[in-house]
Amino acid sequence: MIDDDTRNRVVDAADALYYARGFHAVGMDAVRDAAGVSLRRLYTLFPSKDDLVLAVLEKRHRMWTDGVSARVQTEADPAAKLLAIYDYLADWFVEDTFRGCGFINAFGELGAADPRVAEVARAHKESFQRYVADLASDAGASPALAPQLAILAEGAQTTAAIAGTPDAAADARAAARILISAALP
Repeated sequence: MIDDDTRNRVVDAADALYYARGFHAVGMDAVRDAAGVSLRRLYTLFPSKDDLVLAVLEKRHRMWTDGVSARVQTEADPAAKLLAIYDYLADWFVEDTFRGCGFINAFGELGAADPRVAEVARAHKESFQRYVADLASDAGASPALAPQLAILAEGAQTTAAIAGTPDAAADARAAARILISAALP
């Protein structure tokens, strides 16, 4: 239990630092200080920075999956469930700590140099596309709708991060509504 608590504290600290400042800009000493653990303990839990980065991405995947699923489950209508993805994005984009998609950030910074990061980022994106495909299928839409909606969500995340405004969520939702209307029988 203590190891799990310490591990979680380290991952939480690393996540906050990496997300705010970038992966390259944050060393293990900064993570140690933020987590309140010794460097020895940190390296016992995570033998390398790469191992810690992967643990952070695993946490980010759970946060994303749980957050989107929870928002989608607030809707009963299958088409409304699809639109709820963009409602989740709208809520996320207004958070003070929003810095875009952690997976896109990780891939951009580390993907070319670390094939494991690239693999995890790809798996995350594929997981989201499968989730959207299931929602689209439940709504009775063509399978072609799912990648279109996923691309809108991905583009909204990048646009919101770069523009520094949450407007992309509403724009993506409006475009999704048109696509969904056209795709439903």
